[in-house]
Amino acid sequence: MDFWGTVLVLFRRWYVVLPTFVLSLVAAAAIYSTVPTTYTSSAVLILTTPTTGGSLPTNPRMPNGLTNPMLNFDRGLSISASILIAAMGTPDMAVEMGAVEGGDTAFKVNNGSSNIESLATGPYVFIEGESSTPEAAKDIVVRVIARTKLELVNRQEAVKAPKATYISAYEAVPPTEPLAQRGRKLRAVAAAAGVGVIASLFMAFTVESFVTTRRRRREEAAKGTPGPVSTPPSDASELKQLNGRLPAGTPVPRP
Repeated sequence: MDFWGTVLVLFRRWYVVLPTFVLSLVAAAAIYSTVPTTYTSSAVLILTTPTTGGSLPTNPRMPNGLTNPMLNFDRGLSISASILIAAMGTPDMAVEMGAVEGGDTAFKVNNGSSNIESLATGPYVFIEGESSTPEAAKDIVVRVIARTKLELVNRQEAVKAPKATYISAYEAVPPTEPLAQRGRKLRAVAAAAGVGVIASLFMAFTVESFVTTRRRRREEAAKGTPGPVSTPPSDASELKQLNGRLPAGTPVPRP
């Protein structure tokens, strides 16, 4: 059926389409009210080297020159950032932070991209927390920042790096104010509305098919009804009328 044929069916069966579509809107409103609103907060850490650089001078009397940490980004910082991202993204770390699967609170740690192959792209650690309340969303980001800094210290202690050369994590973007995320609610409403449209079309064409089939059966039954059957005359008046129409000498049948 073409487009205009479909529109004609919808208009002709409006008494079916309209209630079905209204019910779908009611269901969409109910879904919107039941799906919880989540809140997200984010932060960005930058790994920096100390002002004296990443190595100790061989001669204590000739210390290394002071360098601006914001101008001293090398490949080693990118590797360190990727190590932290990998460590903070393990299931054990999620359990330690209280972000269990299926819970209200969750967090993500990455380098600003979901591509795992491009972790070592810079000394950046992006942190995002999500929860059912604004307070919990910001709290998980604060706790993940503290745990990331502790992990950075533990990793450097594990390789016995001189403390004077320790990398530090600078909060380039502190935890932001939580923002309401209604994308999940809107997707649920869109799905309910789509189901309502499909249900309206289905009901309209179902009723149209039923009515058309019943009309066709009535027309076929009307065409197959036999006409009136003639019966022989049974009384004297009919015999007289019949005798008047017959030629002379023709015997008239008697009942």
